[in-house]
Amino acid sequence: MLVEEIMSVPARFARRGDSVASAAEQMRSLGIGVLPVVENDEIVGVVTDRDLALVLAGRDSALNGLTIAAVMKAGVICCRAEDSIEAAAALMGDHQVRRLPVLDDSGRLAGLLSVTDIAVHASEQLAGEALGEIAEYR
Repeated sequence: MLVEEIMSVPARFARRGDSVASAAEQMRSLGIGVLPVVENDEIVGVVTDRDLALVLAGRDSALNGLTIAAVMKAGVICCRAEDSIEAAAALMGDHQVRRLPVLDDSGRLAGLLSVTDIAVHASEQLAGEALGEIAEYR
């Protein structure tokens, strides 16, 4: 089974200059916890619900004053739509991430793959193994 068969589409994303408030609202309204950050059709980072919570902890500033660039992580781990689910799960475990942006043949964002996608649509066992690696203290 390939990633493209179970990935979530369309891929929602943010841009560096977007406000943190708009990203948080998009995550809330869609019930998602991650937004890839895209510029010029390339992934340049990722922002998660955890990133938003941590950057705001202890701050008095409003969300509207912050941009995605201030909270995103660069150096995103991605997989390809034509990768096997097993390869994607291994990548998740190796890098301890629960969600992967999925790239098409041109290197553009095509979708998102989560451990939940793997559990629901492919293999609960494989998803469990990936979660074990993700949760492992290193």
